[in-house]
Amino acid sequence: MRTCTRILGSMAILFLGGEPAKGQDRDALSGDVRSYLAVSSPVVALENVLLFDGTGGPARSGQTIVVRGNRIESVGATGEVEIPSGAERLDLEGHSVMPGMVGLHNHMFYYQSTPRASQMQYSGPRLYLGAGVTTVRTTGSVSPYQDISLKGAVERGETPGPRILITAPYVISPGPDERLRDLGMYAIRDEEAARRYVRYWTAEGAEWIKAYTQITREALATIIDEAHRQGMKVTAHLCSVGFREATAMGIDNLEHGLWANSEYDTTREPDKCSPNYQRSIAELEMDDPRVAETISEMVAAGVAMTSTVAVAEQATPLVPDLTERDLDALPDHVVEAEMERRSIFRTTEMPWMIDLFENMLDFELAFVEAGGVLAAGVDPAWGALPGYGDQRNFEILVEAGFEPAAAVRIVSANGARILGLNDQLGTVEAGKLADLVVIEGDIELRPSDIRNVRLVFKDGLGYDPDRLTAAVAGQVGVR
Repeated sequence: MRTCTRILGSMAILFLGGEPAKGQDRDALSGDVRSYLAVSSPVVALENVLLFDGTGGPARSGQTIVVRGNRIESVGATGEVEIPSGAERLDLEGHSVMPGMVGLHNHMFYYQSTPRASQMQYSGPRLYLGAGVTTVRTTGSVSPYQDISLKGAVERGETPGPRILITAPYVISPGPDERLRDLGMYAIRDEEAARRYVRYWTAEGAEWIKAYTQITREALATIIDEAHRQGMKVTAHLCSVGFREATAMGIDNLEHGLWANSEYDTTREPDKCSPNYQRSIAELEMDDPRVAETISEMVAAGVAMTSTVAVAEQATPLVPDLTERDLDALPDHVVEAEMERRSIFRTTEMPWMIDLFENMLDFELAFVEAGGVLAAGVDPAWGALPGYGDQRNFEILVEAGFEPAAAVRIVSANGARILGLNDQLGTVEAGKLADLVVIEGDIELRPSDIRNVRLVFKDGLGYDPDRLTAAVAGQVGVR
């Protein structure tokens, strides 16, 4: 029997919602939430672990982590850390521990290849949490009030799920792509509409605004200005505006990395998304001085970048086979559509898409080496599922050349830093929230071991990932 599997305890523990300083009594948790718990003792000791603390420093073997309530009480070498009397002790030799992942591009909808966007009110939060993602930013919404309602339900202990930070509905400018309006994106027609949109969603509780591909420079600049006036931040999936232009406007975050940067396309017209821009990225030489200029300006301005390489991989001839766990989570009609989509991508004569993907990875390496803050998120779509795609991000980043400890920092601490929560979570340190992922294996020797999640702590509660993932069988893309 695995040492990290435990029955529910009977004593009170703390539960934390969206506000990281607040706790909630054990009795406030619903029966549904309690049904997924494997560890609920008020004091828990995780002993003999291989620790990746999220700081980017080397992994430390033979470590013990003591959790009291919803906080980490102490961290240190096994035998040197005092374990309180009465603590539940878990001998986790042979396991890696890392901070809970912080997903910076983690929608609560799943985009299928039909195309169709399906809200994951039930499956999304369970799958994220079961894979070790303990905090998410929604980064664009097609059903904002469902996102807000889900955030509240998690905070009140009514449903299991990660801590949720809300991004308002996508914002665009009027233009030719009617598909964007069909997905619920709001087209800004003048300055007053832009400012009213920001103020409205500020009042509704959104913390971020996300602009999308069809946005003019004037509209984006106005949104950034008003958002900052209201204490909000702005990110974007760009195309009609280049990274350097958005950086000069004061944007806070840029999504998808090089994949979304059109500024190297010499055929691009101002305020328009060129159909050729991704081909121009594929043909870009990474020693082109313009690349260094972009990175230098972003780093100097403190503009963070979000890596979404797991979903980018899905749009190349390199797209991997669906795994057994993917097939378990997806309903038959989604699997059928996805298999058809993959067949097209694998047989279409687009070898340049591989060059584009490789340039994306090189750009992210260069950005971090220059001092840029890189986070990650799955952008759940096609075959990149909630949580599973976050794990795949880690694997690809290591394949791209990042050290495993640096990749852990990207998928955890850097996300917390961008969200302004790094004083509370993102690293395994005394005083921080007890958000921890227990993984069977060594993610430094075998990065794919990150898929072997055996226990997920959020706010000091230990969730059973097998129960969480079993609950969503056949539900992703439906419920």
